[in-house]
Amino acid sequence: MNKYERQSRFPADQQTLPDDIAEELSHLPSEVIELSEAPSIAPPVALNHDEVRTIVISLMLTMFLAALDQTIVATALPTIGRQFHDVTNLSWVITAYLLASTAVAPVFGTLSDIYGRRVMIITSLSLFVVGSVLCAIAPDMTTLILARGLQGLGGGGIMPVVQTVISDVVTPRERGRYQAYFSSVWMAGGILGPVVGGVFAEHLHWSMIFWINLPLAAAALALLLPKMSRIPVFHRKREVDWLGGILLMASAVVFMLVLTWGGTRFSWLSPTITAMFGASIALAGAFVWHARRADEPFLPLSLLGGSVVPFAMGAGGCALGAMVGLTVHLPLYYEVVYHLSASEAGLALIPLAAISTCGAAIAGRTMAKAKHYKRVAIVGTSVAAVGAVVMAVTTLPLWGLLVVMSVFALGLGTTFPVSVVSLQNSVARAQVGTVTGAMNFFRALMASFTVAAFAAILLMTLGPDISLAGEHHAAGAGVVSAIPIADMITAFRYVFGAAAVLLTTASICMITMEERPLAGPATRPAVEMAE
Repeated sequence: MNKYERQSRFPADQQTLPDDIAEELSHLPSEVIELSEAPSIAPPVALNHDEVRTIVISLMLTMFLAALDQTIVATALPTIGRQFHDVTNLSWVITAYLLASTAVAPVFGTLSDIYGRRVMIITSLSLFVVGSVLCAIAPDMTTLILARGLQGLGGGGIMPVVQTVISDVVTPRERGRYQAYFSSVWMAGGILGPVVGGVFAEHLHWSMIFWINLPLAAAALALLLPKMSRIPVFHRKREVDWLGGILLMASAVVFMLVLTWGGTRFSWLSPTITAMFGASIALAGAFVWHARRADEPFLPLSLLGGSVVPFAMGAGGCALGAMVGLTVHLPLYYEVVYHLSASEAGLALIPLAAISTCGAAIAGRTMAKAKHYKRVAIVGTSVAAVGAVVMAVTTLPLWGLLVVMSVFALGLGTTFPVSVVSLQNSVARAQVGTVTGAMNFFRALMASFTVAAFAAILLMTLGPDISLAGEHHAAGAGVVSAIPIADMITAFRYVFGAAAVLLTTASICMITMEERPLAGPATRPAVEMAE
């Protein structure tokens, strides 16, 4: 008998497999997909350095658009209010964008896993550009608010789709460095936004803050689209669970309205806020109930479990929440305690925003070289928590506060690339867009919640008659200046303490998160970090 002949005297259909082999085969995936949806047998041709660089530059320009429009409108609001003779509804110019961009983040992430990155990046940029044009030509406040909502739909899709495209073209080990680049772009947009908006409103016309988006979007598409055909394809077409998406968005919008109106337009215990909060919980419960029963839910709940995803989301959400919450409320502290002008208080925020990008860059480079890459984020968040405690328990001169704030920001920034890359590295390639959209959604909610929580702390400590969140209008200037310095220092002790709790939570999440090996080549051979 040679090796090609049957070596058993029993027919094949009467033989049974050994138990261990049968058990292994039973766990193999048995999903049947259409031939047109099957991935290519041949592996995609690797992108060269120039192609990756062109794609990254175009994506950075795209993200700069979204970052710029979150803050560029703020300094132009008084001019807009005077032109339309409507100051009452001015806050909705920002709120409409915030609500729309937060609600659609998971939608664009999931749809990019179904229809592909190219379609969704074009869709998000198109909505953003159309919304910008409508904002620029708006004849009244109502039209401007609606157009800002449309612009927010596009802006909310940019962030998750950009991060997903990066995951398609750069290996997880190299990805942390690129995430640091995008963090710096996001911070630059946030810092430049108020400056550019103020210049346009004062020296040109406020509509220029929207017209400027057109050439920037055109340049981004001109760079990106010719290279999109070279990006590997990982999406899988399937039925879209629109009901699940609508329930998730509705729950988010109502919850964001609670955070926006609570303590300002309505008291936290008012019937309106209580009813809205109950409606948000009911919608979220309906989404969970539907997701457990749907064959292919909009956002699979199993994707949010495990030993990586929830902890990565928690760490990133707490870090971003602390950063945004302090950025919004610190100008009040600077003005009262250190007697800085509004513009000087804005400049004093630069260390918090700019140096956090240095922390992100350090973490990104560490991920490309070190085996135990999450240690840099554990150390960073721990240092940031200690820095927040120092600010809470001591009264520092301005230079001392800025030094401690810089150390705080450096440690905080290490969280972002580690959490994003770890999260994307832990799921199947066809689900990266979905989990990235969910991450951005959770971060936005956490940032809004922290801003509201810090405001509530200040209002409970200082009283309900002060202006918060940069709303230092002329009418309220006397009230702000009348706040005793000692009272303001005491109030911010609780704020800094809350920031310390958030960063401690982020550190615990990083410690608990499973550290899975990162795929892809490193710039140098991976080494152990010092114990």
